[in-house]
Amino acid sequence: MEWQQILGFHHLAKLGSFTRAAAATFRTQSALSQQIKALEEELDCRLVERIGKRKLLLTPAGERLLHFADALLVKYEQLLAEISDLKKLKTGQLRLAAPFTTLYHLCREPLRLFRRQFPQVKLTILDRSQPEVFDLVKGGEVDLGLALESLAPRDLATRRWLPVEMALMTPPGHPLARARRVTLKQIARYPLILPPPGAGGRRRLEERLRELNLDYHVVMESSNVELSSLYVEMGLGISFATLAQGVPPAQPRDLVFIPLTHYFKPDHLAVVLRRDKVLSAHHTAFLKILLEGQSG
Repeated sequence: MEWQQILGFHHLAKLGSFTRAAAATFRTQSALSQQIKALEEELDCRLVERIGKRKLLLTPAGERLLHFADALLVKYEQLLAEISDLKKLKTGQLRLAAPFTTLYHLCREPLRLFRRQFPQVKLTILDRSQPEVFDLVKGGEVDLGLALESLAPRDLATRRWLPVEMALMTPPGHPLARARRVTLKQIARYPLILPPPGAGGRRRLEERLRELNLDYHVVMESSNVELSSLYVEMGLGISFATLAQGVPPAQPRDLVFIPLTHYFKPDHLAVVLRRDKVLSAHHTAFLKILLEGQSG
């Protein structure tokens, strides 16, 4: 039973004429007749009886179907009204997951603009590591995630946001701070502050170090770049940061950032979502604010 068949039957029952019902549903009389015939075949009973050349009567089964169609159309009108209200009130929910540094440096202004446009939307913001972001998106526990495009699993969709590059992070007085270009051999001589094992950035770095047979010492493990930058500033070791284009890094730390693009290809921060995710109007609006920098 299809929606257009129900509409066709409803108009036929109310107007009592195939000609008028066909005109009301923007169909030919032949097409409307086929719809009624399909309904009768599906329900295995007659719905309409012709009395003479112009008069139509509903069978008892037709009366029951008309009652059903009337109730369904009332529900449909209620649904349209509710959706209209939702559009006006801009209600719903937005669930977002991203690493701490991304939320701290990059999301405050987009979220402020979104909150101003959609005050009725229920926000849920989760500070999570990149692997956790991917798991939350896959499981449908969040609508959108923010993470490095290069690390995103292939079964998830991505939308590029900001170009980023890897940089070495040292205190100003460090011997490497004066170098315009550093090598991994030089880096391996100093204590390193790295993310926990398995993190994408650490994995890529250690792969390069092993390729060159370089020994290195991890003095500290931290999943938080802000914490790492504090201890770099203290002189405990050197570390790494992913810098977004046009965004001041780790302020107000007294640090030096040395590009490592000769070792690590530039990447992008991206919005990560399920491939089958149906985006609501406020999801789309948030993406527009985030990706295009638009406030309205």
